[in-house]
Amino acid sequence: MTRRPQPLRIVLGGVESVALSVEEYEQLLASRRQVGGQSARLRALGEKIRRTDQLLGDLRRLVEEPGPKTANAEALRKAVTELLDRRRNPSV
Repeated sequence: MTRRPQPLRIVLGGVESVALSVEEYEQLLASRRQVGGQSARLRALGEKIRRTDQLLGDLRRLVEEPGPKTANAEALRKAVTELLDRRRNPSV
């Protein structure tokens, strides 16, 4: 196992700081950008999971609680299609 490099610690104006080479600083910036991008992707995926969970709940209610609009197979198919269309295009 390789030993993690220790940063060069310096004191400037009584404040302990860390000195980085230009290359190390560039790597740090690149890592921060990668983490930021991953964070944005995780937020987007989390929102997609929440929407999918809501859709599955709505579909389950259509199937488990048949009413006049879902009493037969054709009516259920139409209700599911309408629900999916509303989820894809909320303006409809």
